[in-house]
Amino acid sequence: MGKKNQMKILQVIPKLGYGGAETGCYDLAHYLYEKDCKSFIITSGGELIKYVKKDKVKIFRLPVHSKNPLLMILNVVLISLIILFYNIDIVHARSRAPAWSCLYSCIITRRIFVTTFHGTYSFSSEIKKFYNSIMLRAKLIIAGSNFIFQHINENYQKYLKPKNKLMVIFRGINLEYYNKKNISEIKKNKLIKDWQIDLEKKTILLPGRLTHWKGQNIFIEAINILLEDYNKSSFQAIILGSDQGRKVYSKKLHSLVERYQLGKKIKFVSYCKEMPIAYSLSDIIVSSSIKPEAFGRIAVEAQAMEKPIVASDIGGSKETIINGKSGYLYNSSDPRELAKTLNNVMELNQEALYSIGKEGRKNVNKKFNVEQMCQTTFTEYKKILNSNA
Repeated sequence: MGKKNQMKILQVIPKLGYGGAETGCYDLAHYLYEKDCKSFIITSGGELIKYVKKDKVKIFRLPVHSKNPLLMILNVVLISLIILFYNIDIVHARSRAPAWSCLYSCIITRRIFVTTFHGTYSFSSEIKKFYNSIMLRAKLIIAGSNFIFQHINENYQKYLKPKNKLMVIFRGINLEYYNKKNISEIKKNKLIKDWQIDLEKKTILLPGRLTHWKGQNIFIEAINILLEDYNKSSFQAIILGSDQGRKVYSKKLHSLVERYQLGKKIKFVSYCKEMPIAYSLSDIIVSSSIKPEAFGRIAVEAQAMEKPIVASDIGGSKETIINGKSGYLYNSSDPRELAKTLNNVMELNQEALYSIGKEGRKNVNKKFNVEQMCQTTFTEYKKILNSNA
């Protein structure tokens, strides 16, 4: 290490957007600076870049989002030069394509390679599995949840080496940002107006990009059942998320809403800049994924905002929600059970809802706090550097 006890950490991520991996990278980068480390990020771009404090974190723009082999080779050269010039100690890759470039850069420069295994990644063939295995070729492999830890052990056993450490560091969220006490009333009222929210009715929010596995179609079916079987009508539902170019799926969802004549009940909103405000004006938050969430950030954010969360009983949500206490789990892919659970939550009195909110916030504070995530990662960096000294 350069200056005594001053670690130099380089994180590499394809894009710095608003997703879980990206916000984790952003939070850790700034935390490291506060711990007297030199903090660097390599990324190809993204909306979050403008919020990075340039006096604390140095950013390099490289095409690390690309899977083009020639660009990946170019990235090896450029990352190696950055490592040597800034005397980087640890390179932390957060996605597969840049991880391949980072591995070879670390071999060339003889630096420590760390990865975070953020998702389940599809592995339909051995070639795909081999491509994914880059995330297990690091000295330290971080799983963002127990579910991911188990997934790695079940599917990638042959790539796990005893000398490499695999451990769980729960993803964390910023509890100051996701705090109902810090919501601007002006911004909240503006969103109520923009989204034409009827405050006399309950608002059910389903956040998440429009993609089949997020289960928006299951949600629409459940809303229809809620109306038909439970005679619930005093509510509005918002599907919040961009189709990211998935026009066919988006059209399917709009057609389903038309078929059930739910145009007056379900509203599609493609983007929200400040999610805490969206949560604050909702009464129930839903995560209807039909494939396991690696972590289930929506469930954690909803609990931090003291809102009841209803989520499918698969993947990370099973770890982040205390069923019946801080939220409710339902049988994934079953719109009837989702409708029944929504109905039950809508029947709860204010006291019960208050209790769920308090339990949710307490749960997140205890396990999924960004400070804890950053502190644990920082401690592991120190351990790995000391063992390599």
